[in-house]
Amino acid sequence: MLKLLIPVVGSPNDRFAVQDAIKRFMNNTEMELHLLNVQKPFSADVAHFTSRKDRQQYHREQAVKALGPARGMLDKFSIPYAAHVEVGDPAKVITDAARRLHCDEIVMATGRKNSLTRFVESSVVDRVLELTSVPVEVIAGDSMSRWERYGIPAAIAAALAAIIAIAD
Repeated sequence: MLKLLIPVVGSPNDRFAVQDAIKRFMNNTEMELHLLNVQKPFSADVAHFTSRKDRQQYHREQAVKALGPARGMLDKFSIPYAAHVEVGDPAKVITDAARRLHCDEIVMATGRKNSLTRFVESSVVDRVLELTSVPVEVIAGDSMSRWERYGIPAAIAAALAAIIAIAD
């Protein structure tokens, strides 16, 4: 039986990975699907001023929001799945979950970005690819936002101009 792990962050691009899993399930109903939402932990400063119960409730609420659209898509087709919620470093948690659940593949969606943006930002997809021995299928999602297309290159250019101005 093929086991797929689908990390879901609550972005519109998640639907592309779920749609891919639905298509695959229609051809092989023996598949086992696992949705995973990873919540980032609070910083030590924030955690110091909040109770453990409040932090856990917040993470649960955020996970329910993030998993909702993916669950709705799978429920619409009556596809069985298991939903998991964990707290930690997203890439590490995803790779650990894939290993622990004995998944045959990780199916992730990512936004379409230019090479400069990918170079500057640290991507969870890139880190998962580095950490796991489980095959990863990366599904291209929607194009990047205007901010990512123009804002990040402009910010880099402004920073370089400032460095050059300071150096002179």
